[in-house]
Amino acid sequence: MQIKQESPQFVQTSLAGAISLGMEPGRFLQDVRCTCLNLLLTYDSGCAASCSYCGLSRKRQVDDACQTFIRVKWPTYSLDEILERMQTRHHPFARVCVSMVTHARALEDTCTIIRRVKQDTSLPVSGLLAPTLLKGRRDLETIKEAGADRVGIAIDAATPELFDQHRGKGAGGPHRWEKFWNTIEEAVQVFGPYHVGVHLIVGLGETEQEMINIIAKAHEMGALTHLFSFFPEAGSPMENQPQPPLGQYRRVQLARYLINENIVPVGSMRFSPAGQVVDFGVDIEPYVAQGRPFMTSGCPGADGTVACNRPFGNERASEPMRNYPFVPGHQDVEMIRTQLWDGVR
Repeated sequence: MQIKQESPQFVQTSLAGAISLGMEPGRFLQDVRCTCLNLLLTYDSGCAASCSYCGLSRKRQVDDACQTFIRVKWPTYSLDEILERMQTRHHPFARVCVSMVTHARALEDTCTIIRRVKQDTSLPVSGLLAPTLLKGRRDLETIKEAGADRVGIAIDAATPELFDQHRGKGAGGPHRWEKFWNTIEEAVQVFGPYHVGVHLIVGLGETEQEMINIIAKAHEMGALTHLFSFFPEAGSPMENQPQPPLGQYRRVQLARYLINENIVPVGSMRFSPAGQVVDFGVDIEPYVAQGRPFMTSGCPGADGTVACNRPFGNERASEPMRNYPFVPGHQDVEMIRTQLWDGVR
């Protein structure tokens, strides 16, 4: 009898994570390492949500051989094998993130996996949560008691209307805007200020001003924001939607950095009638020159630097890098300067 490859005994991990553990063939470009091991829950019935842009959507029409999530393949392995490899070979990881899908068993299984990771490794562990499954503060406390020191919540869309269109009733999905934001508020109470991350995807139909306003809202609540650039997943309802222009993404990246680092409030920024940033309210050159605003934003490792660096999660290696998984060098910064104001009308 064939054993079901389901969580908590089995998990999926990103191709980058699998390569880092020697479980998949491949190599990284020079200076690129995967410093967070992402473990994604997996079930034969899949995810119950139907988000219009997501590779895990139950409505996605694609062969299993072509299945991707956040642009890359996520092979399935036993949790025992992954933890054994982490104990017996050198690896680059500074954090582990256990990610829920919308499934009735996900909360219990997430806690089981977090406990195993904490038992078998010395790494800090995050939980990427599905608020629709959580009944309230007690469930968040259970996740913390299991060993998670941080959690992330994927709001993704910048406005209630876009959230409903892509994740809620408009997409035939179970998620609700108010539930997600209530969970963020409760998570800040349980895990502490700025130990909660809000995932946001640039390019779902919002203006720069709408996205930056929601970044500011999360920051005021005590949550950090982690940016993704939309990438069209084949077979999804948004497979023909273009990626956001690089200029748009760069401006939102810089605004996020300035807000999250308490350098300038959103009220000091100015926007065009089309909602594009035209003035950041501060001399931006020192921040552009250092390159850090354009690095991947994610949970840190024990040393305080970003661990969840998701190499090439937003673009192919042959395309301009959107989230740098390392500090951009001089040539990278020069390229960023040419992109930053592109498309402003």
